[in-house]
Amino acid sequence: MQPFPNGHTPSITIIGLGPGNPEHVTTDTVTTIERIHRRHLRTAVHPSAHLVTEAAGGATVYDDVYEAAETFDEVYAQITDHLIADAHERGDILYAVPGSPLILERTVQLLRQRCINEAIRLHILPAMSFLDVAWARLGIDPVEDRVRLIDGHDFAAAAAGETGPLLVAHTHANWVLSNIKLTVEDATGDEPVVVLHALGTPDEEIVETTWAKMDQTIDADHLTSIYVPRLSAPVGRHYVRFHDLTRTLREQCPWDIEQTHQTLIPYLLEETYEVVDALQALADPQRANDPSVDDDLIEELGDLLYQIEFHAVIAEEQGRFTVADVAEGIHDKLVRRHPHVFGNVVAEDSEEVLSNWDEIKRVEKGRASVFDGIPRSLPSLSYAAKVGHKASKLGFDWPDVSGALPKVTEETAELIEAIDAGDSDETTAELGDLLFAVVNVARHVGVDPELALRAASDKFRTRFEGVERLAIADEIDLRSAKLEVLDVLWDRVKASED
Repeated sequence: MQPFPNGHTPSITIIGLGPGNPEHVTTDTVTTIERIHRRHLRTAVHPSAHLVTEAAGGATVYDDVYEAAETFDEVYAQITDHLIADAHERGDILYAVPGSPLILERTVQLLRQRCINEAIRLHILPAMSFLDVAWARLGIDPVEDRVRLIDGHDFAAAAAGETGPLLVAHTHANWVLSNIKLTVEDATGDEPVVVLHALGTPDEEIVETTWAKMDQTIDADHLTSIYVPRLSAPVGRHYVRFHDLTRTLREQCPWDIEQTHQTLIPYLLEETYEVVDALQALADPQRANDPSVDDDLIEELGDLLYQIEFHAVIAEEQGRFTVADVAEGIHDKLVRRHPHVFGNVVAEDSEEVLSNWDEIKRVEKGRASVFDGIPRSLPSLSYAAKVGHKASKLGFDWPDVSGALPKVTEETAELIEAIDAGDSDETTAELGDLLFAVVNVARHVGVDPELALRAASDKFRTRFEGVERLAIADEIDLRSAKLEVLDVLWDRVKASED
Protein backbone atom coordinates (compact mmCIF):
# COMPACT_ATOMS: atom_id res chain seq x y z
CA MET A 1 0.00 0.00 0.00
CA GLN A 2 1.47 3.37 -1.04
CA PRO A 3 1.68 6.18 1.54
CA PHE A 4 -0.45 9.28 1.16
CA PRO A 5 0.75 11.88 -1.39
CA ASN A 6 2.29 13.94 1.41
CA GLY A 7 4.35 10.93 2.49
CA HIS A 8 2.13 10.19 5.48
CA THR A 9 1.37 6.51 6.12
CA PRO A 10 -2.13 5.64 7.39
CA SER A 11 -2.35 4.83 11.09
CA ILE A 12 -4.81 3.48 13.62
CA THR A 13 -4.47 4.41 17.28
CA ILE A 14 -6.27 2.09 19.68
CA ILE A 15 -7.23 3.26 23.15
CA GLY A 16 -8.97 1.58 26.07
CA LEU A 17 -11.71 3.23 28.13
CA GLY A 18 -10.92 1.33 31.31
CA PRO A 19 -13.16 -0.92 33.40
CA GLY A 20 -16.02 1.59 33.68
CA ASN A 21 -15.44 4.65 35.83
CA PRO A 22 -14.15 7.62 33.74
CA GLU A 23 -11.65 8.27 36.54
CA HIS A 24 -9.80 5.14 35.45
CA VAL A 25 -9.16 6.51 31.95
CA THR A 26 -5.56 7.70 31.60
CA THR A 27 -4.57 11.28 30.81
CA ASP A 28 -2.76 10.03 27.70
CA THR A 29 -6.00 8.46 26.46
CA VAL A 30 -7.99 11.67 27.01
CA THR A 31 -5.34 13.71 25.18
CA THR A 32 -5.37 11.27 22.28
CA ILE A 33 -9.16 11.50 21.99
CA GLU A 34 -8.85 15.29 21.67
CA ARG A 35 -5.98 15.06 19.18
CA ILE A 36 -7.44 12.55 16.66
CA HIS A 37 -10.73 13.79 15.23
CA ARG A 38 -11.67 10.76 13.15
CA ARG A 39 -12.94 8.44 15.92
CA HIS A 40 -14.50 4.97 16.09
CA LEU A 41 -16.07 3.30 19.12
CA ARG A 42 -16.70 -0.44 19.32
CA THR A 43 -19.71 0.06 21.59
CA ALA A 44 -21.36 3.00 23.31
CA VAL A 45 -22.71 0.65 25.99
CA HIS A 46 -19.96 1.55 28.43
CA PRO A 47 -19.83 4.11 31.27
CA SER A 48 -16.85 5.96 29.73
CA ALA A 49 -18.06 5.91 26.13
CA HIS A 50 -19.20 9.54 26.35
CA LEU A 51 -15.56 10.65 26.46
CA VAL A 52 -15.41 9.65 22.79
CA THR A 53 -18.93 10.35 21.55
CA GLU A 54 -19.17 13.82 23.15
CA ALA A 55 -15.77 15.01 21.93
CA ALA A 56 -15.81 17.55 19.09
CA GLY A 57 -16.71 15.75 15.89
CA GLY A 58 -18.28 12.74 17.65
CA ALA A 59 -17.55 9.14 16.68
CA THR A 60 -18.69 6.23 14.56
CA VAL A 61 -20.29 3.64 16.86
CA TYR A 62 -20.68 -0.02 15.91
CA ASP A 63 -23.60 -1.07 18.10
CA ASP A 64 -25.77 -1.39 14.99
CA VAL A 65 -23.37 -4.07 13.68
CA TYR A 66 -23.98 -6.12 16.82
CA GLU A 67 -27.72 -5.92 16.18
CA ALA A 68 -27.53 -6.88 12.52
CA ALA A 69 -24.85 -9.59 12.52
CA GLU A 70 -25.65 -13.19 13.38
CA THR A 71 -22.35 -14.06 15.10
CA PHE A 72 -19.69 -12.24 17.08
CA ASP A 73 -17.06 -13.34 14.56
CA GLU A 74 -19.06 -11.56 11.87
CA VAL A 75 -19.26 -8.43 14.05
CA TYR A 76 -15.52 -8.33 14.62
CA ALA A 77 -14.74 -8.94 10.95
CA GLN A 78 -17.06 -6.14 9.80
CA ILE A 79 -15.62 -3.66 12.30
CA THR A 80 -12.07 -4.55 11.27
CA ASP A 81 -12.87 -4.16 7.57
CA HIS A 82 -14.45 -0.74 8.17
CA LEU A 83 -11.52 0.51 10.27
CA ILE A 84 -8.97 -0.59 7.66
CA ALA A 85 -10.92 1.11 4.86
CA ASP A 86 -11.33 4.31 6.85
CA ALA A 87 -7.64 4.44 7.73
CA HIS A 88 -6.74 4.24 4.04
CA GLU A 89 -9.22 7.00 3.26
CA ARG A 90 -8.63 9.38 6.19
CA GLY A 91 -5.02 8.74 7.16
CA ASP A 92 -5.15 8.78 10.98
CA ILE A 93 -8.05 7.33 12.91
CA LEU A 94 -8.84 6.49 16.53
CA TYR A 95 -10.45 3.27 17.70
CA ALA A 96 -11.75 3.04 21.27
CA VAL A 97 -12.64 -0.19 23.07
CA PRO A 98 -13.88 -0.94 26.61
CA GLY A 99 -11.28 -1.88 29.21
CA SER A 100 -7.80 -2.51 27.87
CA PRO A 101 -7.09 -3.06 24.16
CA LEU A 102 -4.79 -5.93 25.12
CA ILE A 103 -7.27 -7.99 27.15
CA LEU A 104 -9.68 -10.26 25.24
CA GLU A 105 -10.20 -7.78 22.40
CA ARG A 106 -10.81 -9.81 19.26
CA THR A 107 -10.94 -6.78 16.94
CA VAL A 108 -7.52 -5.68 18.16
CA GLN A 109 -6.13 -9.14 17.42
CA LEU A 110 -7.55 -8.95 13.89
CA LEU A 111 -6.25 -5.43 13.36
CA ARG A 112 -2.73 -6.39 14.35
CA GLN A 113 -2.47 -8.85 11.48
CA ARG A 114 -4.40 -6.76 8.99
CA CYS A 115 -2.33 -3.64 9.61
CA ILE A 116 0.85 -5.56 8.82
CA ASN A 117 -0.63 -6.78 5.55
CA GLU A 118 -2.09 -3.37 4.69
CA ALA A 119 1.02 -1.32 5.62
CA ILE A 120 -0.89 0.65 8.26
CA ARG A 121 0.83 1.87 11.40
CA LEU A 122 -0.81 0.56 14.57
CA HIS A 123 -0.44 2.34 17.92
CA ILE A 124 -1.89 0.72 21.06
CA LEU A 125 -2.03 2.86 24.19
CA PRO A 126 -1.79 1.14 27.60
CA ALA A 127 -5.03 1.21 29.56
CA MET A 128 -6.42 -0.03 32.83
CA SER A 129 -8.51 -3.19 32.47
CA PHE A 130 -11.23 -4.72 34.60
CA LEU A 131 -8.60 -7.25 35.72
CA ASP A 132 -6.83 -4.66 37.88
CA VAL A 133 -10.03 -3.96 39.80
CA ALA A 134 -10.96 -7.64 39.93
CA TRP A 135 -7.69 -8.66 41.58
CA ALA A 136 -8.11 -5.88 44.13
CA ARG A 137 -11.68 -6.87 44.98
CA LEU A 138 -10.85 -10.59 45.14
CA GLY A 139 -7.73 -9.94 47.18
CA ILE A 140 -5.55 -12.29 45.14
CA ASP A 141 -2.29 -12.20 43.21
CA PRO A 142 -3.16 -13.74 39.82
CA VAL A 143 0.45 -14.75 39.17
CA GLU A 144 1.02 -16.43 42.52
CA ASP A 145 -2.40 -18.11 42.43
CA ARG A 146 -1.99 -19.08 38.75
CA VAL A 147 -5.37 -17.77 37.68
CA ARG A 148 -6.40 -18.63 34.12
CA LEU A 149 -8.23 -15.92 32.16
CA ILE A 150 -10.99 -17.42 29.99
CA ASP A 151 -13.34 -15.95 27.37
CA GLY A 152 -16.88 -16.97 28.32
CA HIS A 153 -17.80 -17.53 24.67
CA ASP A 154 -15.04 -20.16 24.32
CA PHE A 155 -15.32 -21.63 27.80
CA ALA A 156 -15.68 -25.30 26.84
CA ALA A 157 -12.59 -25.27 24.62
CA ALA A 158 -10.42 -22.73 26.45
CA ALA A 159 -10.97 -24.23 29.91
CA ALA A 160 -10.66 -27.89 28.87
CA GLY A 161 -8.91 -29.87 31.58
CA GLU A 162 -8.95 -26.95 34.05
CA THR A 163 -10.31 -27.08 37.59
CA GLY A 164 -9.51 -23.50 38.58
CA PRO A 165 -8.89 -20.87 39.58
CA LEU A 166 -10.57 -19.25 36.57
CA LEU A 167 -11.57 -15.68 35.83
CA VAL A 168 -14.20 -15.80 33.09
CA ALA A 169 -14.86 -12.62 31.10
CA HIS A 170 -17.39 -11.79 28.37
CA THR A 171 -20.25 -13.29 30.41
CA HIS A 172 -22.52 -10.55 29.14
CA ALA A 173 -25.87 -12.35 29.49
CA ASN A 174 -27.47 -14.93 31.73
CA TRP A 175 -27.65 -17.41 28.85
CA VAL A 176 -23.86 -17.23 28.58
CA LEU A 177 -23.60 -18.10 32.27
CA SER A 178 -26.08 -20.95 31.76
CA ASN A 179 -24.02 -22.35 28.88
CA ILE A 180 -20.88 -22.20 31.00
CA LYS A 181 -22.64 -23.98 33.84
CA LEU A 182 -23.85 -26.79 31.57
CA THR A 183 -20.35 -27.33 30.17
CA VAL A 184 -19.18 -29.09 33.33
CA GLU A 185 -21.46 -32.10 33.57
CA ASP A 186 -19.71 -33.49 36.66
CA ALA A 187 -19.94 -30.32 38.74
CA THR A 188 -21.58 -30.88 42.14
CA GLY A 189 -23.26 -27.47 41.97
CA ASP A 190 -21.85 -26.43 45.35
CA GLU A 191 -18.58 -25.09 43.97
CA PRO A 192 -18.06 -21.44 44.99
CA VAL A 193 -18.42 -18.73 42.33
CA VAL A 194 -17.94 -14.97 42.70
CA VAL A 195 -19.96 -12.82 40.30
CA LEU A 196 -18.20 -9.52 39.55
CA HIS A 197 -20.44 -6.83 38.10
CA ALA A 198 -19.73 -3.24 37.02
CA LEU A 199 -16.36 -3.17 38.78
CA GLY A 200 -15.02 0.30 39.51
CA THR A 201 -18.38 2.02 38.95
CA PRO A 202 -21.07 3.27 41.35
CA ASP A 203 -23.17 0.21 40.37
CA GLU A 204 -20.48 -2.28 41.39
CA GLU A 205 -21.73 -5.62 42.75
CA ILE A 206 -19.72 -8.54 44.09
CA VAL A 207 -21.92 -11.56 44.76
CA GLU A 208 -20.72 -14.82 46.28
CA THR A 209 -22.82 -17.71 45.01
CA THR A 210 -22.47 -21.30 43.74
CA TRP A 211 -21.96 -22.98 40.39
CA ALA A 212 -25.60 -24.09 40.36
CA LYS A 213 -26.95 -20.58 40.97
CA MET A 214 -24.48 -18.33 39.16
CA ASP A 215 -26.92 -17.61 36.32
CA GLN A 216 -29.68 -16.70 38.79
CA THR A 217 -28.05 -14.06 41.01
CA ILE A 218 -28.01 -10.89 38.88
CA ASP A 219 -28.97 -9.65 35.44
CA ALA A 220 -25.65 -10.07 33.63
CA ASP A 221 -24.48 -7.53 31.08
CA HIS A 222 -21.29 -6.43 29.31
CA LEU A 223 -19.69 -5.48 32.66
CA THR A 224 -20.18 -8.92 34.23
CA SER A 225 -17.53 -11.58 34.83
CA ILE A 226 -17.16 -14.51 37.20
CA TYR A 227 -14.36 -15.92 39.35
CA VAL A 228 -14.25 -19.68 39.95
CA PRO A 229 -11.75 -20.63 42.70
CA ARG A 230 -12.05 -24.35 42.04
CA LEU A 231 -14.17 -27.03 40.37
CA SER A 232 -14.66 -30.57 41.65
CA ALA A 233 -14.10 -31.97 38.17
CA PRO A 234 -12.13 -30.61 35.20
CA VAL A 235 -13.91 -28.95 32.32
CA GLY A 236 -14.36 -31.60 29.60
CA ARG A 237 -13.37 -34.19 32.21
CA HIS A 238 -14.40 -37.27 30.25
CA TYR A 239 -12.38 -36.50 27.14
CA VAL A 240 -9.36 -35.31 29.14
CA ARG A 241 -9.47 -38.58 31.11
CA PHE A 242 -9.69 -40.55 27.85
CA HIS A 243 -6.75 -38.66 26.33
CA ASP A 244 -4.63 -39.30 29.45
CA LEU A 245 -5.56 -42.99 29.36
CA THR A 246 -4.43 -43.29 25.74
CA ARG A 247 -1.09 -41.77 26.67
CA THR A 248 -0.72 -44.15 29.62
CA LEU A 249 -1.44 -47.21 27.49
CA ARG A 250 1.06 -46.04 24.89
CA GLU A 251 3.71 -45.69 27.60
CA GLN A 252 3.02 -48.85 29.63
CA CYS A 253 1.14 -51.50 27.59
CA PRO A 254 3.55 -53.76 25.61
CA TRP A 255 1.08 -54.15 22.72
CA ASP A 256 0.33 -50.42 22.47
CA ILE A 257 4.03 -49.57 22.61
CA GLU A 258 4.74 -51.78 19.57
CA GLN A 259 2.12 -50.18 17.32
CA THR A 260 2.83 -47.77 14.48
CA HIS A 261 0.61 -45.80 12.14
CA GLN A 262 0.93 -48.62 9.59
CA THR A 263 0.20 -51.53 11.95
CA LEU A 264 -2.97 -49.79 13.16
CA ILE A 265 -4.52 -49.45 9.68
CA PRO A 266 -6.36 -52.84 9.79
CA TYR A 267 -7.85 -51.96 13.17
CA LEU A 268 -8.96 -48.54 11.94
CA LEU A 269 -10.75 -50.18 8.99
CA GLU A 270 -12.30 -52.88 11.16
CA GLU A 271 -13.61 -50.39 13.72
CA THR A 272 -15.01 -48.21 10.93
CA TYR A 273 -16.97 -51.11 9.47
CA GLU A 274 -18.26 -52.04 12.92
CA VAL A 275 -19.57 -48.50 13.31
CA VAL A 276 -21.34 -48.92 9.95
CA ASP A 277 -22.96 -52.13 11.22
CA ALA A 278 -24.12 -50.35 14.38
CA LEU A 279 -25.57 -47.49 12.34
CA GLN A 280 -27.46 -49.90 10.12
CA ALA A 281 -28.91 -51.59 13.20
CA LEU A 282 -30.01 -48.16 14.37
CA ALA A 283 -32.07 -47.77 11.19
CA ASP A 284 -33.73 -51.19 11.56
CA PRO A 285 -37.43 -50.52 12.37
CA GLN A 286 -37.66 -53.87 14.16
CA ARG A 287 -35.09 -52.65 16.69
CA ALA A 288 -36.36 -49.10 17.06
CA ASN A 289 -37.12 -49.52 20.77
CA ASP A 290 -34.19 -51.75 21.61
CA PRO A 291 -31.86 -49.89 24.05
CA SER A 292 -29.00 -52.23 23.19
CA VAL A 293 -28.82 -50.60 19.74
CA ASP A 294 -27.68 -47.31 21.29
CA ASP A 295 -25.32 -49.18 23.61
CA ASP A 296 -23.72 -50.91 20.63
CA LEU A 297 -23.31 -47.65 18.73
CA ILE A 298 -21.79 -45.93 21.76
CA GLU A 299 -19.31 -48.77 22.11
CA GLU A 300 -18.35 -48.83 18.44
CA LEU A 301 -17.97 -45.05 18.21
CA GLY A 302 -15.73 -45.26 21.27
CA ASP A 303 -13.58 -47.92 19.62
CA LEU A 304 -13.24 -45.76 16.51
CA LEU A 305 -12.45 -42.67 18.61
CA TYR A 306 -9.70 -44.64 20.34
CA GLN A 307 -8.10 -45.38 16.97
CA ILE A 308 -8.10 -41.66 16.12
CA GLU A 309 -6.71 -40.78 19.53
CA PHE A 310 -4.08 -43.52 19.24
CA HIS A 311 -2.74 -42.08 15.96
CA ALA A 312 -2.67 -38.58 17.49
CA VAL A 313 -0.74 -39.79 20.54
CA ILE A 314 1.84 -41.55 18.33
CA ALA A 315 2.30 -38.32 16.37
CA GLU A 316 2.51 -36.35 19.62
CA GLU A 317 5.37 -38.46 20.99
CA GLN A 318 7.16 -38.02 17.66
CA GLY A 319 6.86 -34.25 18.05
CA ARG A 320 4.81 -33.90 14.85
CA PHE A 321 1.36 -32.80 16.04
CA THR A 322 -1.21 -33.38 18.80
CA VAL A 323 -4.91 -34.16 19.00
CA ALA A 324 -5.42 -30.44 19.65
CA ASP A 325 -4.00 -29.75 16.18
CA VAL A 326 -6.41 -32.33 14.76
CA ALA A 327 -9.39 -30.71 16.49
CA GLU A 328 -8.33 -27.20 15.51
CA GLY A 329 -7.72 -28.26 11.92
CA ILE A 330 -11.15 -29.82 11.41
CA HIS A 331 -12.81 -26.91 13.21
CA ASP A 332 -11.19 -24.31 10.96
CA LYS A 333 -11.75 -26.38 7.82
CA LEU A 334 -15.45 -26.76 8.56
CA VAL A 335 -15.75 -23.01 9.08
CA ARG A 336 -14.01 -22.35 5.73
CA ARG A 337 -16.11 -24.94 3.93
CA HIS A 338 -19.39 -23.50 5.26
CA PRO A 339 -19.35 -19.87 4.01
CA HIS A 340 -23.16 -20.07 3.85
CA VAL A 341 -23.14 -20.44 7.66
CA PHE A 342 -20.12 -18.39 8.72
CA GLY A 343 -19.82 -15.96 5.80
CA ASN A 344 -21.87 -14.07 3.26
CA VAL A 345 -22.42 -16.88 0.73
CA VAL A 346 -26.01 -17.98 0.08
CA ALA A 347 -26.75 -21.68 -0.46
CA GLU A 348 -30.36 -22.50 -1.28
CA ASP A 349 -30.08 -26.30 -1.03
CA SER A 350 -27.72 -29.17 -0.27
CA GLU A 351 -26.60 -29.45 -3.89
CA GLU A 352 -25.35 -25.86 -3.79
CA VAL A 353 -23.63 -26.57 -0.46
CA LEU A 354 -21.77 -29.52 -2.00
CA SER A 355 -20.84 -27.49 -5.08
CA ASN A 356 -19.39 -24.71 -2.91
CA TRP A 357 -17.57 -27.30 -0.81
CA ASP A 358 -15.91 -28.89 -3.85
CA GLU A 359 -14.84 -25.53 -5.27
CA ILE A 360 -13.36 -24.36 -1.94
CA LYS A 361 -11.61 -27.70 -1.60
CA ARG A 362 -10.20 -27.47 -5.12
CA VAL A 363 -8.78 -24.00 -4.46
CA GLU A 364 -7.37 -24.98 -1.06
CA LYS A 365 -5.65 -28.10 -2.35
CA GLY A 366 -4.49 -26.61 -5.64
CA ARG A 367 -5.68 -29.73 -7.44
CA ALA A 368 -5.12 -30.13 -11.17
CA SER A 369 -7.38 -33.14 -11.78
CA VAL A 370 -11.01 -33.53 -10.80
CA PHE A 371 -10.05 -36.93 -9.36
CA ASP A 372 -7.37 -35.57 -7.01
CA GLY A 373 -8.27 -36.30 -3.42
CA ILE A 374 -10.28 -39.49 -4.06
CA PRO A 375 -8.59 -42.13 -1.86
CA ARG A 376 -7.53 -45.16 -3.89
CA SER A 377 -7.91 -47.26 -0.73
CA LEU A 378 -11.69 -46.82 -0.74
CA PRO A 379 -13.81 -49.98 -1.17
CA SER A 380 -14.05 -50.63 -4.90
CA LEU A 381 -17.74 -49.83 -5.29
CA SER A 382 -17.40 -46.54 -3.39
CA TYR A 383 -14.27 -45.70 -5.38
CA ALA A 384 -16.08 -46.34 -8.68
CA ALA A 385 -19.06 -44.24 -7.58
CA LYS A 386 -16.84 -41.28 -6.65
CA VAL A 387 -14.84 -41.48 -9.89
CA GLY A 388 -18.04 -41.50 -11.94
CA HIS A 389 -19.52 -38.66 -9.90
CA LYS A 390 -16.45 -36.46 -10.36
CA ALA A 391 -16.40 -37.04 -14.14
CA SER A 392 -20.12 -36.24 -14.23
CA LYS A 393 -19.43 -32.80 -12.74
CA LEU A 394 -17.42 -31.96 -15.84
CA GLY A 395 -20.27 -33.08 -18.11
CA PHE A 396 -18.88 -36.50 -19.01
CA ASP A 397 -22.05 -38.45 -18.27
CA TRP A 398 -25.42 -39.53 -19.60
CA PRO A 399 -28.22 -37.07 -18.89
CA ASP A 400 -30.23 -39.73 -17.03
CA VAL A 401 -30.40 -43.45 -16.22
CA SER A 402 -31.80 -44.29 -19.66
CA GLY A 403 -28.30 -43.77 -21.04
CA ALA A 404 -26.59 -45.78 -18.31
CA LEU A 405 -28.80 -48.88 -18.41
CA PRO A 406 -27.98 -50.01 -21.99
CA LYS A 407 -24.30 -49.91 -21.06
CA VAL A 408 -24.95 -52.76 -18.61
CA THR A 409 -26.34 -54.89 -21.44
CA GLU A 410 -23.40 -53.97 -23.67
CA GLU A 411 -20.80 -54.85 -21.03
CA THR A 412 -22.64 -58.10 -20.22
CA ALA A 413 -22.37 -59.20 -23.86
CA GLU A 414 -18.66 -58.37 -23.93
CA LEU A 415 -18.12 -60.35 -20.72
CA ILE A 416 -19.85 -63.39 -22.26
CA GLU A 417 -17.56 -63.16 -25.30
CA ALA A 418 -14.48 -63.05 -23.09
CA ILE A 419 -15.65 -66.04 -21.07
CA ASP A 420 -16.43 -68.03 -24.22
CA ALA A 421 -12.97 -67.18 -25.59
CA GLY A 422 -11.35 -68.50 -22.42
CA ASP A 423 -9.32 -65.29 -22.00
CA SER A 424 -8.93 -64.83 -18.25
CA ASP A 425 -7.32 -61.37 -18.44
CA GLU A 426 -10.04 -60.11 -20.77
CA THR A 427 -12.70 -61.71 -18.59
CA THR A 428 -11.36 -59.80 -15.58
CA ALA A 429 -11.32 -56.54 -17.53
CA GLU A 430 -14.84 -57.00 -18.89
CA LEU A 431 -16.20 -57.99 -15.51
CA GLY A 432 -14.73 -54.77 -14.12
CA ASP A 433 -16.38 -52.79 -16.92
CA LEU A 434 -19.72 -54.45 -16.13
CA LEU A 435 -19.44 -53.61 -12.43
CA PHE A 436 -18.51 -50.02 -13.27
CA ALA A 437 -21.55 -49.78 -15.56
CA VAL A 438 -23.80 -51.04 -12.76
CA VAL A 439 -22.29 -48.46 -10.39
CA ASN A 440 -23.15 -45.72 -12.91
CA VAL A 441 -26.76 -46.94 -12.95
CA ALA A 442 -26.82 -46.81 -9.15
CA ARG A 443 -25.46 -43.27 -9.22
CA HIS A 444 -28.14 -42.12 -11.65
CA VAL A 445 -30.97 -43.54 -9.54
CA GLY A 446 -29.51 -42.09 -6.34
CA VAL A 447 -28.54 -45.39 -4.71
CA ASP A 448 -25.24 -45.97 -2.90
CA PRO A 449 -23.86 -49.11 -4.60
CA GLU A 450 -21.82 -50.07 -1.53
CA LEU A 451 -24.91 -50.03 0.70
CA ALA A 452 -27.07 -51.69 -1.96
CA LEU A 453 -24.65 -54.60 -2.38
CA ARG A 454 -24.21 -54.89 1.38
CA ALA A 455 -28.01 -55.04 1.81
CA ALA A 456 -28.31 -57.67 -0.94
CA SER A 457 -25.50 -59.71 0.64
CA ASP A 458 -27.16 -59.49 4.05
CA LYS A 459 -30.48 -60.56 2.53
CA PHE A 460 -28.82 -63.54 0.84
CA ARG A 461 -27.05 -64.46 4.07
CA THR A 462 -30.26 -64.25 6.10
CA ARG A 463 -32.17 -66.41 3.58
CA PHE A 464 -29.41 -69.01 3.36
CA GLU A 465 -29.27 -69.20 7.15
CA GLY A 466 -32.98 -70.03 6.86
CA VAL A 467 -32.12 -72.74 4.35
CA GLU A 468 -29.62 -74.16 6.85
CA ARG A 469 -32.26 -74.27 9.57
CA LEU A 470 -34.79 -76.02 7.31
CA ALA A 471 -32.12 -78.53 6.23
CA ILE A 472 -31.41 -79.41 9.85
CA ALA A 473 -35.13 -79.78 10.59
CA ASP A 474 -35.62 -82.00 7.51
CA GLU A 475 -32.38 -83.92 8.18
CA ILE A 476 -30.90 -82.86 4.82
CA ASP A 477 -27.13 -82.77 4.35
CA LEU A 478 -26.53 -79.52 2.48
CA ARG A 479 -23.07 -80.59 1.34
CA SER A 480 -24.43 -83.57 -0.59
CA ALA A 481 -27.89 -82.25 -1.50
CA LYS A 482 -28.63 -81.53 -5.15
CA LEU A 483 -29.34 -78.05 -6.41
CA GLU A 484 -33.00 -78.91 -6.95
CA VAL A 485 -33.37 -79.69 -3.23
CA LEU A 486 -31.64 -76.44 -2.26
CA ASP A 487 -33.95 -74.48 -4.58
CA VAL A 488 -37.00 -75.95 -2.84
CA LEU A 489 -35.63 -74.97 0.57
CA TRP A 490 -34.78 -71.51 -0.76
CA ASP A 491 -38.33 -71.01 -2.08
CA ARG A 492 -39.76 -72.08 1.28
CA VAL A 493 -37.66 -69.45 3.05
CA LYS A 494 -38.77 -66.76 0.59
CA ALA A 495 -42.40 -67.77 1.01
CA SER A 496 -42.11 -67.47 4.79
CA GLU A 497 -41.04 -63.82 4.39
CA ASP A 498 -44.34 -62.83 2.76
